[in-house]
Amino acid sequence: MSGWVAVAGLGPGAEMLVTPEVRAALAQATDVVGYIPYVARVAPRAGLALHPSDNRVELERARFALDLAAAGKRVVVVSSGDPGVFAMASALFEALEGRAAAPEIRILPGITAMLAAAARLGAPLGHDFCAINLSDNLKPWALIEKRLRLAAEADFAMAFYNPRSKARPQGFARVLEVLREACGPDRLISFARAVSTPDEAIRTVTLAKARLEMADMRTVVILGNSATRRVGPWVYTPRSAP
Repeated sequence: MSGWVAVAGLGPGAEMLVTPEVRAALAQATDVVGYIPYVARVAPRAGLALHPSDNRVELERARFALDLAAAGKRVVVVSSGDPGVFAMASALFEALEGRAAAPEIRILPGITAMLAAAARLGAPLGHDFCAINLSDNLKPWALIEKRLRLAAEADFAMAFYNPRSKARPQGFARVLEVLREACGPDRLISFARAVSTPDEAIRTVTLAKARLEMADMRTVVILGNSATRRVGPWVYTPRSAP
């Protein structure tokens, strides 16, 4: 049987949010490749080889998966959330460039963290929005700040991934400064940590009350636009333009 690669999104954390399509691919796989905590979410079984690796070796991981498929293996590359949102789908296609032949490739969508968080909050992404990865591992900080300011000028709601890590403990403080300058102190900002897991925590405050300690790498941060508001316990953005 010829090999293939499926790049699969495992969703935000809860097993019930893994799609049937992804479950079927995992049931057929001979090999699972991915970042250590994501591979740990896949149950071991006879005939399945698990290949966990560090989070800064995306291209090496993608090349390894393609090599396995070229050898006839059925490979699932796992990502959290959706594989096309700051995850492994892009790395796989980058690794594919320059290869003489390509195996069968499928990208299997999942529920990304910002959509799971938005559903818990209500509908903060109900109008135009953008997603920004706040990690400067793969792009310079100046570009992050430029995009923050331009998105604020355009009055987008914004979803922020990777807001604050041990290696970047103070970067999110600068993000909050930029957002206060651009949006004012009263804009609503929500912190959704570990959505759909037992560790889930949801909090909404104004930018004036937001603190860097409210975010970590398990948190998705959602900033409303100028029309975003509360209704009861919910946060929503109207469908009409502000």
